Amino acid sequence: MAHHTVTTADLRRAAWTSSLGSALEYYDFALYSLAAALVFGPLFFPRQSPSMALISSFGTYFLGFAVRPVGGILFGMMGDRYGRKMVLLITVTLMGGASTAIGLIPTYQSIGIWAPVMLIVLRLLQGLGAGAEQAGAAVLMTEYAPKGKRGFYAALPFLGIQIGTIVAAIVYFALLFHVQDVLHSWLWRLPFLLSSLILLVALYMRVKLKESPAFVEIEEEERAQSQSLPEVVRESWKTILLGMGLRMAENGGSSIYQVLAVSYSVNVVGMRNATGALSLLCAAVVGAFIVPIAGMLSDRFGRIKVYRAFATLQLVAAIPVWYILSLGYLPLTILALSVALGCATWGMFGTQGALLPEMFGSRHRYLGVSMTREISAVLSGGLAPLVGSVIIAMVSSHYVGAAHPGLASWLPLALYVMLLACMTILATLFAPEPRDRDLLDRRDLINT
Repeated sequence: MAHHTVTTADLRRAAWTSSLGSALEYYDFALYSLAAALVFGPLFFPRQSPSMALISSFGTYFLGFAVRPVGGILFGMMGDRYGRKMVLLITVTLMGGASTAIGLIPTYQSIGIWAPVMLIVLRLLQGLGAGAEQAGAAVLMTEYAPKGKRGFYAALPFLGIQIGTIVAAIVYFALLFHVQDVLHSWLWRLPFLLSSLILLVALYMRVKLKESPAFVEIEEEERAQSQSLPEVVRESWKTILLGMGLRMAENGGSSIYQVLAVSYSVNVVGMRNATGALSLLCAAVVGAFIVPIAGMLSDRFGRIKVYRAFATLQLVAAIPVWYILSLGYLPLTILALSVALGCATWGMFGTQGALLPEMFGSRHRYLGVSMTREISAVLSGGLAPLVGSVIIAMVSSHYVGAAHPGLASWLPLALYVMLLACMTILATLFAPEPRDRDLLDRRDLINT
């Protein structure tokens, strides 16, 4: 059996390259969502009405989201068979290359229907790469980090998410703030082209990165006996379902507060458009501090206890947070989102970095984490804004004559967040503590 020595330089390089990849992933996704809302409609769907053009542009956004489970399964199997490093090189290239290419696409005015077709193809490639990037980064750092510090180091890639989101918002709004004619401006392309710089740095660091120690420690013949998807599902269905339960409050809450709460504040309460961006920016800054702290706390007190504590915070804070959002007062709105999203939701996010990889056995860890993350993302994060929108519409139909007909929806929305939090808290009661388990064990934690 081969042995792999991890030096301080190796650990530092792994941390940086994982964080950069995560930053690129969420820079790309945040960038695309902003562009879909602001410029893609008139640029790529000009023959439709403004409302239908917006729906079409957000439809391409959803395609990238929907294809992520496919990328998670495909690259998850490759990561367990051929190694974490090779797959992470592929995924970061797909994401960064696709985003850069989006900045080079001719518009509908230049090449007609081929413009939206190219946009859709590149969005699908971006989604495929993103489907395994975050899972791979978490697995790599968990396997790289020394015992007693896995929680902290595995949280660092998730810190990259906050950085990517903040940078995307700042860059995009800074470039387009004074642009009056978006249709004839090239500046919308520049943020996408900037992806190439992050990509080059990430590739340089990943090429020099050593393979995951746990993967190297597995004997060559054992690595060759890669498990098929049906075998992994049969062996790990309990772990996957448990992981999905743990993700309900975190991923569902993330989508609700990043998408639905902003829409509620602007479109229902009547606050200015800039309010949502400013509130999310402040919450992301708070999250940037909370994520590594959550990882350190999980090293000291255990993954499950810390995860349950943040889920309980989300449960307890739901009603006061949504009531505050209904008031429409900017300082309180910023405070509410900083607590609900920056602390509670992203606290679970930081704890989850080591939690999910430690739950799976060594032979299918990458695939198991990828499936858990991406399938739950569709079921919780994908459905949450839709459910919330239906709640707002139903409440609004009962207060048609009111100045703000959907204002009273704050209570059912809070109850929905509480339901997701209860599901996660319940899942933690069935989850064994995985902290510092043997990562060379081929069995899932539940089966040990």
